[in-house]
Amino acid sequence: MCLYNHTSVKGPCSITYPTEIYVEKTPRKDHVKLSCNTSCPPTTTQWYKNGKMHENPLQPIPNTSQDNFLCAVSGVKELQSDEVCAADKSCLTVNYIKKRICALEGSSVNISSKYSSSNYTKSKAKHWSRIIWNGEKEERMNVLKTDHFTYNEDQEKQIHTLSIKSVKQNDSAEYRFRLQDDNTSQKPGTVLIVTDIKVKISPSTEVTEGDRVKLTCRTSCPLTNNKNYIWYLNDQLLQLPEHQNKHLVLDVVTPQHAGNYSCAVNTQRDVRSPEKTLRVQSSSLKWTLAAAAGVGAALLVFTSLVICCIR
Repeated sequence: MCLYNHTSVKGPCSITYPTEIYVEKTPRKDHVKLSCNTSCPPTTTQWYKNGKMHENPLQPIPNTSQDNFLCAVSGVKELQSDEVCAADKSCLTVNYIKKRICALEGSSVNISSKYSSSNYTKSKAKHWSRIIWNGEKEERMNVLKTDHFTYNEDQEKQIHTLSIKSVKQNDSAEYRFRLQDDNTSQKPGTVLIVTDIKVKISPSTEVTEGDRVKLTCRTSCPLTNNKNYIWYLNDQLLQLPEHQNKHLVLDVVTPQHAGNYSCAVNTQRDVRSPEKTLRVQSSSLKWTLAAAAGVGAALLVFTSLVICCIR
């Protein structure tokens, strides 16, 4: 559902922000009118002009303008439209192939931007910046080429890519691309979130034979390029139905299901979750213990009566 205010919601539902946002241009005789449209109207939006936050509402723009614009959802800047030239003139634009990436710790990530400019020359500097927030203060640093960070460029398609090898949790940040040194630009970039992977067992890690058990392969955000998970029991790959991937459901658990479980993404099998142990108690043992408890209680009552009679 669409979120029309920023209040918290409790219950078995999830909030989905607009999945689509774009700038619509309406040409007039001597000017252009821009509007910001989303899949969740009405949505509060923020405009950016030439990469900088534009505080005032947009007025009609002259046909001779060479400025570029984009809009983003207020408070969720990674939900942004593509950057457009206001008057169909060739101007400098920078757009990101993906505006939000959730990646598994230990995997490799490509963050790509597509740029266009009639005045583009090979001599212009191209660099990436890494932005993190410290409270309400933005901290920016240039991403230097290392074994961890590398640059790749396709000049024909005008695509520049930042590759991050074996991402760590502290790589989580916003990454912005610039064709020249521009440290004042506030245009949103690509937000990278790095997550670990864990196994959750419900209702408990200790169950009784015949119970229903659900194991879930958990990440802190939905992985961007993945739909399939695999499961291991005692280091052996499990062959499961296709519909049981992120969730492994054992409708009637048996002692053979006991052991150490781990999971991984099918395309990144070398990055596995820590093992989680499932213990299964035999149903016969359960009844034996219950019977023993019942006998113990009966003996306790009998003993009390005997003591009482003696007294």
